[in-house]
Amino acid sequence: MPELLLEVKNVSKRFQEGSIDTQVLKDVDLQVFKGEQLAIVGTSGSGKSTLLHIMGTLDRPTSGSVIMLGEDLYSLSARRQSEVRNQDLGFIYQFHHLLPEFTALENVSMPALIQGRNRKEVEAEATALLERVGLGHRLTHTPAEMSGGERQRTAIARALINKPKLVLADEPTGNLDASSGEAVYELIQELANQLGTAFVVVTHDTKLAARMDRQVQMKDGYLQPQERASVEGNVS
Repeated sequence: MPELLLEVKNVSKRFQEGSIDTQVLKDVDLQVFKGEQLAIVGTSGSGKSTLLHIMGTLDRPTSGSVIMLGEDLYSLSARRQSEVRNQDLGFIYQFHHLLPEFTALENVSMPALIQGRNRKEVEAEATALLERVGLGHRLTHTPAEMSGGERQRTAIARALINKPKLVLADEPTGNLDASSGEAVYELIQELANQLGTAFVVVTHDTKLAARMDRQVQMKDGYLQPQERASVEGNVS
């Protein structure tokens, strides 16, 4: 039986602006297991990104709880939540959010340096990660000097520098062409298998999501389980 890593329990989320009340998530339950690759699919506005942000303590639920390894993330202090985000969670966004004035090596090193770790050790680990994602030749390049696919691979390396238990990815291929998007998904699968890190990927691309271990669908704020699609014969 796989070991439970994170559990979303009865989570709802409402936004209110003036007299307009919008319920984005409706009593959502979800379990994420150690080392699995999970895709959350759905159309724009279905609530999938809101759910991901709540899983990562980037947004508070209106009701419900998120439990990670026995800790209710929304009963923790702000300081402890920050520690969880830095140590146990990694984040990949559609727009990579790399710091433009820093090199690839510096961007990847940043989360570990925030922990106060030794710079030489961190830079050695960051270099190894960048080499692992095929960017050993881009260590001293800034984001403006890299392609979209290279920037996103740098963001993946940054998400992994602190060896998180779970990486949350919000449309990580949404800003890439088909070839670069395919390469990023293959890299996520490879790293998940090699490192044992769990990945939860929000996407509207059902074809790419079908390559994950499991997928669920968001529709009108509700989460609906789906069978894993067979990809036999589709992987070159």
